[in-house]
Amino acid sequence: MILGAHVSIAGGVSNAPLNAQKLGINAFQIFTKNQNRWKDKPLEPAEVEKYLANCESCDIRRTVAHSAYLINLCTTDNGKLKMSRNAFLDEMMRAEQLRIPYLVMHPGSHLGAGESEGIRLIAESLRMLFNQQPDGKVRVLLETTAGQGTNLGYRFEQMAELIELIDCDARVGVCLDTCHIFAAGYDIRTPDAYEATIAEFDRVVGLDRLYVFHFNDSRRELGSRIDRHEHLGNGKIGVEPFKLFVQDPRFTDLPGLIETPGDMEDFAGNLDILRGLEGEK
Repeated sequence: MILGAHVSIAGGVSNAPLNAQKLGINAFQIFTKNQNRWKDKPLEPAEVEKYLANCESCDIRRTVAHSAYLINLCTTDNGKLKMSRNAFLDEMMRAEQLRIPYLVMHPGSHLGAGESEGIRLIAESLRMLFNQQPDGKVRVLLETTAGQGTNLGYRFEQMAELIELIDCDARVGVCLDTCHIFAAGYDIRTPDAYEATIAEFDRVVGLDRLYVFHFNDSRRELGSRIDRHEHLGNGKIGVEPFKLFVQDPRFTDLPGLIETPGDMEDFAGNLDILRGLEGEK
């Protein structure tokens, strides 16, 4: 597995590869703009070129973008739905500029409209956006969620239904977050539980649609449906399940990205844990 982390773009996106290099990693995830704003200034061509040059010089093997948290492609507010669609199109275009192959997104929150209606509207939104960018190469990855509130994507069946309704296999995939699936009720704490959950994902969604992992422990218990990330080994999941992931030959060459709380120093500690697990018998 190619280990990495979510890194900062403070001072410009070109700093992301340099931050990754400081952590000794060759895979990273970034926000391509301020994640708490609907709009941001366009990427400057010189900054894009600098970013690409730094990726090459830092030997970056995998890059992933994450969309802004404000975006909700199934909101019941028509004004915010239009803003969300426009903002996500901008995210797709930024990823294209930076030659980032994957754009991770939280599927959306139905806000009381019901899960079926929310899933329908997410699929409609993404079909519309793909039609507006017919030559796009970025693959949108639906991230598994904890199911907190009215968030969708907490059951593998919902992911499968979304993929079927979007009906564009070349542009869609899945990002699996360990904290989120655990909070949603999928146990991974023992080898048997891990194998059962991976088998269930394969049966319902398909391992061929899995492109990225987010590695986080969980502050809350199994099935809590509360999304609270924790440092590896300090939460309810524990360290051992992450050994199962990083040593699983089915996931060779997939990026496993840290999203634990804290700063670069904290990320370094969690990455050291993963590196240690890779070499354990």
